[in-house]
Amino acid sequence: MTRVRGSVPQAAGEFAGKRIVVTGGTKGTGAAVVRRLVSAGAAVVTAARGDRPGDIAEGVTLIRADLGTDAGCSVLAEAARDVLGGVDILVHVLGGSSAPSGGFMALDDAMWAKELSLNLLSAVRLDRFLVPAMVAGGKGVVIHTSSIQRSLPLHDSTIAYAAAKAALSTYSKALSKEVGPKGVRVVSVAPGWIYTSAAEALVRRIAEGAAISGDAARQSILDSLGGIPLGRPAQPEEVAELIAFLASDRASAIHGTEYVIDGGTIPTV
Repeated sequence: MTRVRGSVPQAAGEFAGKRIVVTGGTKGTGAAVVRRLVSAGAAVVTAARGDRPGDIAEGVTLIRADLGTDAGCSVLAEAARDVLGGVDILVHVLGGSSAPSGGFMALDDAMWAKELSLNLLSAVRLDRFLVPAMVAGGKGVVIHTSSIQRSLPLHDSTIAYAAAKAALSTYSKALSKEVGPKGVRVVSVAPGWIYTSAAEALVRRIAEGAAISGDAARQSILDSLGGIPLGRPAQPEEVAELIAFLASDRASAIHGTEYVIDGGTIPTV
């Protein structure tokens, strides 16, 4: 056994020979997922709208594509087939929100369309391009990254994001019913607050805007979530470890369900 960051055990070469597409794989949680899979032997293709980031894992094939569009998803799917010769595992991590604060009245149709395209339709489209080949081959794994906001929405600035993630969870369940009997596993992961570079930037914006300390800004986010019983947000590597487990043969009987990783944020059963 080898060990990854945080002394979490992993099987060396666990993903050797596996051909994997990861969306959102150039930063934050997606980048952590890519590092985890590559470290275990996977061949990985991911996409970005811009140039290759300096911290992306070596050996990863990066495709320039905007996955918020149907054309971008098509470009990634075609490139993945060309580079990998097929796809065994598809991991959707892409997501986020650029909506302004101000509740539902601050969101026009264009903003709703943007949030839905990024957080829901990017997965739907890429599944449409890549899952049929998995079905034809009788095997494969699809993992969707939802959010606890699908059941615990924050209305001020992420209402459209929360609605899109709720739809993604429902879509994921429906897809699992359709393709599970044909050999393709479908699982969803619902993270809470993950402390990525984007989260750090949010803390800084809150601190600067309210003229408070970084600790006070972090506490304000915790308060808006109703607190995190574990006392901290998750690290990207912790979410990546859950996704790696669910993508692996160790989880071969896990299908059609959603795993929450939120430090206990959701207060109900």
